[in-house]
Amino acid sequence: MEFGQSEFELRFEWGAHGVEAIGLGARAIIVADILRFTTTVVTAVERGAIIYPWRWRDDSAASFADSVGAALAVRRQDATAAHQFSLSPLSMAAANAGTKIVLPSPNGAEVSLAAAKSGGAVFAGCLRNARAVAAAARAVSPPIAIIAAGERWPVNGSLRPSFEDMLGAGAIIDALDRMAMSPEASAVLAVFNSARDDLEHLLLDCASGRELARKGFSDDVIWASKLNVSGVAPVLRSGAYVAG
Repeated sequence: MEFGQSEFELRFEWGAHGVEAIGLGARAIIVADILRFTTTVVTAVERGAIIYPWRWRDDSAASFADSVGAALAVRRQDATAAHQFSLSPLSMAAANAGTKIVLPSPNGAEVSLAAAKSGGAVFAGCLRNARAVAAAARAVSPPIAIIAAGERWPVNGSLRPSFEDMLGAGAIIDALDRMAMSPEASAVLAVFNSARDDLEHLLLDCASGRELARKGFSDDVIWASKLNVSGVAPVLRSGAYVAG
C-alpha cells in the first residue's frame, strides 16, 4: 500500500508495474511515451485514425491486425509505399479518418494495455498535447495517475527510466498543478520546469534522442518536442485509441 500514493489526487510512476501500484482507484490514467509511441498516437488520432496498441511486433500482431481489419505498423526503416505506417509520428500523415492501425510498442503499448485493466479512463499524452490531455483527465475527475513508459535496457530488457518521458509527464503535471500531487509527481514537474525553455535541444541531446538521430530519425524527435500544439486527447476505448 505504501507504493500506491493513495493520499494524493495526482500521482506518478513508471511502467506497467507502476500502473499496478498507483492505478488502483485512479479515475484517469495518462500514458506518456514521448519517443515515440504516444506522440505517434496523438498525431494519428488528430487525423481521425484509430490506433490499437500491441505489445510485440510479431505473428500475434499480424493476426490481431487481420482480426480487426487494420494495417500493421512496421519499423520506420521498413516502411514502403504499401506499408506506410510505423512508430514514426511523421508516418501518420498518410492516415485518413477511420484508418485502423495496429501500433506495436514494448513500452507505451504495454503500459496502455496494463492501464486498460485498471477500470479508469486511459489517455495518451505527450508534449504536443500536454494541456489538452490534462484537461480531458481533469474532466473525468481525480485521482489522476500519470505513467511514464520509459525505455528498455538492451542487455536484459529491463525498464530504463528515460529523460524524455519525465519531460512529457512533467508537462502534463504542469497543466494539473492546482491538484494535490505526490512527491514523485512534484519531482517530475521540477524536471520539466528546468527544461521547458529548451525542449528541442534537450530531447535531441538525451540518450533516446541521440539513438534516434543516429538512425536518421531526428525529425521524429523535433516533432515530439513541440509543446501544446495539439488539442487532441486520445482515449482508449474497446482496445483502441480514438479521439476523446
